[in-house]
Amino acid sequence: MPVAIITGASKGLGFALAEALAARGWDLVLDARDPVPLAEAAGLVSAHGTRVTALPGDVTDGGHRAELVAAAWRLGGVDLLVHNASALGAEPLVRLEKLELDGLRRALEVNLVAALGLVQEALPLLRASEAGTVITVSSDAGAEAYETWGGYGASKAALDQLAAVLAVEEPGLRVWAVDPGDMATDLYAAAVPDDDGPRPEPATVVPAFLRLLDERPASGRYGAPALLQGRA
Repeated sequence: MPVAIITGASKGLGFALAEALAARGWDLVLDARDPVPLAEAAGLVSAHGTRVTALPGDVTDGGHRAELVAAAWRLGGVDLLVHNASALGAEPLVRLEKLELDGLRRALEVNLVAALGLVQEALPLLRASEAGTVITVSSDAGAEAYETWGGYGASKAALDQLAAVLAVEEPGLRVWAVDPGDMATDLYAAAVPDDDGPRPEPATVVPAFLRLLDERPASGRYGAPALLQGRA
């Protein structure tokens, strides 16, 4: 069975992806910082009959990243690495003039540095897979200028560039930066707590990710809304 590592998998998009992949027979290594919701998520996902390893920890910790890859190796390797874990840098978001530098550093460490660290750790197993794939969860805030989204957006823009360079350097892999679009997530609620407008549930964008896995287009940046509408 194929094996995936998914970070930030206790809720939201990470959990929705884990459920969808488990339903397709994937074995999974799941990560999140809070052990209680992670254990609950793993229990739900494992009901599909696949092997699920849940490892609570912080992706900025090199030892934790090594544990994730080692767990995947015990399941058979790494066919897919999904970097979904994210940090905002400030909760709620603030203008750049008020953004604490430690908050910006945290966003960069989680969203960017940890992503590269996990790729580096998993790269030998990804190369050995017949369909080695890296997915980084992108954001419109990394491509457009939105007030108060500067720190988070900068980290996502850098992540997009990292993914693009990785694709050039590793032509044997598929490397997709995927912007899922607006979703009803705890991350968005923490970012803009006063905005209670309706947004799609994360599970509604999962078919876009599955389409990429099924069709395996060229490495690049993709938007889930376009994929859902049949446009690559």
